[in-house]
Amino acid sequence: MTDHISKQQRSWNMSRIRSKNTKPELVIRSMLHVMGFRFRLHRKNLPGNPDIVLPKYKTVIFVHGCFWHRHKNCKRCTIPKTNFEYWNSKFQKNVIKDQKNRAELIKLGWNVITIWECQTNNADTIQKISNQIFKKNVMKFTIYSI
Repeated sequence: MTDHISKQQRSWNMSRIRSKNTKPELVIRSMLHVMGFRFRLHRKNLPGNPDIVLPKYKTVIFVHGCFWHRHKNCKRCTIPKTNFEYWNSKFQKNVIKDQKNRAELIKLGWNVITIWECQTNNADTIQKISNQIFKKNVMKFTIYSI
C-alpha cells in the first residue's frame, strides 16, 4: 500500500512531532508544580533523558506517547498500514530502549514512573504520582521521637 500524501508533506508532518515539551508533558509538569513539587527537566546525565526529574525524591517521570512507545490496549497504539515492516521495527526498538533505560535507572537507585499520554486527561493521575513518590520515600519522611 502506498502513502496517500506526498513525500514532502509526510516529511513536514513528521518534522512537527516533538520529543520535548509535548502537551501531555506540559500537563503533568503543571499539575506537579501546583502540588508543590519542584523538578528538573530532561537530565542528560541520566539514562533515557527522563522528561521530569525530582532529585529530592530520587524519582524520574517519563511521559510517553501511546503511539511511539506502544501503550498496550490503547486506542492510540496503532501501526500505520504503509511501510509496516519499518514501523514495526521502529516501535520494537523504542520499547526495548525504554525497558533498558528503566532497568538502568532502577539499578542506579531511582524510582521510575511512566505516565502514558492517554492518562494525562485523568484527574486521578497526579494523585497516583504523588502516592508513588511518597510510597517509595517513606523512610525519608519518618519522624523519630525520643
